[in-house]
Amino acid sequence: MALFGKKQAEKAEYDCGGCCHVSAESTAQAQAAQNGGVSVKVLGSGCKKCNDLEANTKAALKQLGMDMTIDHVADFAQIAAYGVMTTPALMVNGKVVSSGKVLKTDDVVKLLQKARS
Repeated sequence: MALFGKKQAEKAEYDCGGCCHVSAESTAQAQAAQNGGVSVKVLGSGCKKCNDLEANTKAALKQLGMDMTIDHVADFAQIAAYGVMTTPALMVNGKVVSSGKVLKTDDVVKLLQKARS
């Protein structure tokens, strides 16, 4: 039963004192809009390859002048829910664009440029 409570906590609404209510999902959408409509997630356990993909993704974002955070998902149940069976994986705008390999910075740049256009 604790699993169900955890899911509810993740989707809880944020209350800023009564003037408005903002869900976690709408907050993520607002951040993506601020960053040219791009949201980025690295899926992996935190091994060297996963960390290398995250570093290359950060370098690609810096190269493109996109100042944003990368969500690193390490929970295997959540990774499997995205349909990923081999890590590391890269998600751009909710779509898995790479799985099972460490992309080079230039490859990530191309994927991010394609997602922005």
